[in-house]
Amino acid sequence: MPHPTPRTPHQRKQDTLDRLEHDVDAWVATAGEGGEPYMVPLSFLWDGAGLLISTASASPTARNLLANGRVRVGVGLVRDVVLVEGTARATPADEIPAEVGDAFAAKAGFDPRKSADPYHYFHITPRRLQAWREADELAGRDLIRDGEWTVS
Repeated sequence: MPHPTPRTPHQRKQDTLDRLEHDVDAWVATAGEGGEPYMVPLSFLWDGAGLLISTASASPTARNLLANGRVRVGVGLVRDVVLVEGTARATPADEIPAEVGDAFAAKAGFDPRKSADPYHYFHITPRRLQAWREADELAGRDLIRDGEWTVS
């Protein structure tokens, strides 16, 4: 089956924004103090500026993000992927604004605020965002560099 022709930068940005708005789950990778990588699937909410995830406060992901705030997120398929490198800002579940928690719960199908265990939300600000389908889209795959969109 032939693959589609490479997208224009504007189409690639629009496809990426559509994916971030409509996909529910992502692979979230963090590293601990010793540099050991840790990756888990988590639901996310795109708020137009970043990704919001939530995980149990005692989880390795939360511990890593609370310690250093560095994260990589993969959304989509191998041949149609969005990769985000960013920094995470933590908010305990009992301090998240109601409208944000409600929006996350509606999209994820899970409300961390109702868990018996403590949870944190993490707002991930993209420092770098890449998107591509095939090798012919590797050039120009950086859509956000140093926290700024490369395509208007």
